[in-house]
Amino acid sequence: MDIQLSNIINKLTALRLKDLIKEVRNCKTAADERAVIAKESANIRTSFKEDDSNEVRNNNISKLLYIHMLGYPAHFGQIECLKLVASPRFSDKRLGYLGIMLLLDENQEILTLVTNSLKNDLNHSNMYVVGLALCTLGNISSVEMARDLSNEVEKLLGSTSSYIRKKAALCALRIVKKVPELTENYIQRSKKLLVERHHGVLLTAVTLLAEMCKQNNAVTKEIRKYVPHLVKILRGLITNELTAEHTVNNVSDPFLQVKLLRLLRLLGHKNQRASDAMNDILAQVVTNTEGSKNTGNAVLYEAVLTIIHIESENSLRVLAINILGRFLANSDNNIKYVALITLTTVADTGFASTTTLQRHRKIILDCLKDVDISIRHRALDLSFSLLNSQNIRGMTRELLNYLEVAPVNEKSSVIRRICESASIWKPNSRWELDTICRVFTISGKSVEQDIINHFVKLVSVSPGDLQQYITRKLYSILSQDDDKIFEQEGLIIAGTWCIGEYGDMLIGNDVDQVLGGLLSEETNNNNNEEEEEGTAIDVKPSEDEVILLLNKLIDHFCNNDIICEYILTALAKLSTRLSSYSKEKCRSIVSKFVTNTDMEIQQRAVEYNEYMKLDETTLSSLMERIPPLEGASKLLASRKHNKSMDDSVDLLDDIDNNNANDLLGLSTSSSATTANQNQSDNIMDLLGGLSLGGKTTSTSTTKQMPSNTLDDLLGGISSSSSTQVPATSTKSNSVDLLGDLLGSSNTTNASNSTSSPINLMNSLTSPSLTSPTNSLSNNVPTRKTYTAYDKNGLKLEFIPKQEPNNITVVKGTFSSSTSTFNQINLQIAVQKALRLQMNQPSGNSVSPGNNVVQFFKLLNPNKVPIKLRLKISYQLSSGQVINEIVEFNSFMNL
Repeated sequence: MDIQLSNIINKLTALRLKDLIKEVRNCKTAADERAVIAKESANIRTSFKEDDSNEVRNNNISKLLYIHMLGYPAHFGQIECLKLVASPRFSDKRLGYLGIMLLLDENQEILTLVTNSLKNDLNHSNMYVVGLALCTLGNISSVEMARDLSNEVEKLLGSTSSYIRKKAALCALRIVKKVPELTENYIQRSKKLLVERHHGVLLTAVTLLAEMCKQNNAVTKEIRKYVPHLVKILRGLITNELTAEHTVNNVSDPFLQVKLLRLLRLLGHKNQRASDAMNDILAQVVTNTEGSKNTGNAVLYEAVLTIIHIESENSLRVLAINILGRFLANSDNNIKYVALITLTTVADTGFASTTTLQRHRKIILDCLKDVDISIRHRALDLSFSLLNSQNIRGMTRELLNYLEVAPVNEKSSVIRRICESASIWKPNSRWELDTICRVFTISGKSVEQDIINHFVKLVSVSPGDLQQYITRKLYSILSQDDDKIFEQEGLIIAGTWCIGEYGDMLIGNDVDQVLGGLLSEETNNNNNEEEEEGTAIDVKPSEDEVILLLNKLIDHFCNNDIICEYILTALAKLSTRLSSYSKEKCRSIVSKFVTNTDMEIQQRAVEYNEYMKLDETTLSSLMERIPPLEGASKLLASRKHNKSMDDSVDLLDDIDNNNANDLLGLSTSSSATTANQNQSDNIMDLLGGLSLGGKTTSTSTTKQMPSNTLDDLLGGISSSSSTQVPATSTKSNSVDLLGDLLGSSNTTNASNSTSSPINLMNSLTSPSLTSPTNSLSNNVPTRKTYTAYDKNGLKLEFIPKQEPNNITVVKGTFSSSTSTFNQINLQIAVQKALRLQMNQPSGNSVSPGNNVVQFFKLLNPNKVPIKLRLKISYQLSSGQVINEIVEFNSFMNL
């Protein structure tokens, strides 16, 4: 009696959901709210233990769901939800299923207890109870549950109630996604739903068919025969009178239209017959749909995507592009954004003619000035996609204007893309150099080293008149009295290099053809284009002005080690290109740094200071210009007509093998830096009449260390560029003079000359000299090996090699030390920012001592962390086929 009385009192005093909501809303602080929730949660737990009636349980679960919605723990009510589902009352079932959908997910083990209740309710005589079960199954079904209840759902697709059929179709959609092999069970039932007149059933049936087409190509082929029927349904939506039940903003059932268009897109992809059947209706959709509201724009956008993905007619393609152009003029940024993305896809895939896309160029460029950063990003991508040889000048001006206002974190990427586009579509070499100079002037601080290297290569392969023009232009820019110039480090480096390399052209008379008939072949390519970006540079500085500029720069950048090194090298080179009076000025500036605290700068200053004491002939041979880098010219000329990643990779391989790029003389076949015998004899006389003869009695091993490319181009001396370890001491003496000058101590002569290099610093500090060698061992550093897969006795190892232009070449090796593996296959997936090219493997069987090697290349223009997903399949000796998917992230720091 006491227990019953206590239960009655608890029922009367228990908070209802409405009361709990009121208490929570009256809380003034978060602490007060937590206290209320904690107190009520404790009461609910106690009630679950003491009172087992469904009436109390219903009230408690409703409050518990509200607590869960506020973000507080409510997991202790999961079992109580299952008890409510088992109740015969509809209100209890509805709240119980709602609690299951909110408090459980497909990964919960407790979900298996719901399967029996769902099966019973799917066969219930009340269609609303069946609807509850279908709704729950469609939301949280696990793979096991989908398999167990698939037959019930399939039967319900043939129910006489449209209410149940539409819910069963959505439930079947979940099952098909979870268990693709069950797709064929629903094909026949789904096709019968297409003859429905009920829009809800049609909508869910089309959605289900679209998913099955994505899952299985065989289903796509089977459903293609229904294209005329789908077209008929879509035409009825467009031409029939509008009904209030399905009309939204004067568009008849836009949801069903969108779903039909998506299904037609799948059925018409790469199928001419199906595409022909839907061309007319697509034309009707895009012409009859009003685009003043978002509802109509949604239908138009889906129609455009369908036109793009099927084998549509040319007139229809033009119509689609014009609709996207209208989207660009829309004030809604969401519509503008999707238009920019779609147009970028169109431009990259070559879907429409260039002329059709160029009509909208002005409004695309206007989007670069939009206040929304996402719009600007998409407009920038599209602008680069629209570049060609006809519009490169005007488009580049707009892109340079954008570069001036671009955020700092974007500038590097924009600079790279502008320079790449200029090299592909350039009207002539001078315009390209002018463009890169403009980039340096605007955002030189954000220019990466490889862009400067590229500029140096371009200048080196240019004719003399162009070298003089660009050197004078850079000098003119650096001479401006503008503090912003000193912020552009890339400009300072490029200008310093040109002044040091072509200083005699800078102060000398005009080279023949300069700015007159600048390469007639290039000038003829201008056609009717506007005038060149640059005009004649009326600058002819004196020697004093050039040295004064370099002195001003080195004083300003005295704390910038890299720029100081370039300026010192430029001064050393100018000492051979100017008069003897100017040579002493250069030497006095260089001598200021012989006591610099930075070891690298000090070494350069000391060595250059000693070099300048040599006679003119010897010094000139040491400081001569670098040879033209013909490989760069070949790359750019080839890329102008082929933008594909594969071809560019092959061209880069050609450059790597080109001797002209061996600036440091590292190749044993190069003789570009070898001085003649008489010059060597003069050097020997200066250093004490040392003999260059003698037999080789020792070998030495040289370890090449990483060095900066521009340092090498400038003829810089790096204290860490090489380390030489003699293997055996000898009696013969020799000196390595050119080794440090070009930044490497393993420079060799191609011929078997008896002259040998000398090390000037060693000769100045020690009388004992090392012995000459006929050939130096030019060892390549051992590359790191990464193990990508090691299982079942099969091992896959990767050895990466970094190449120029952000390319990584990877050697993959399958090996086994235990047994034989057959039918080996490697597939690789990469991020969207990467491009992948895979070569054919050397075989498909691995056994002990018989490896399989496969090379692939990765192009990483944006330098994102490299993540690979590997699919490895092979057959064991027992005949079992293994398929493995492996995540490989060890290249992220490359």
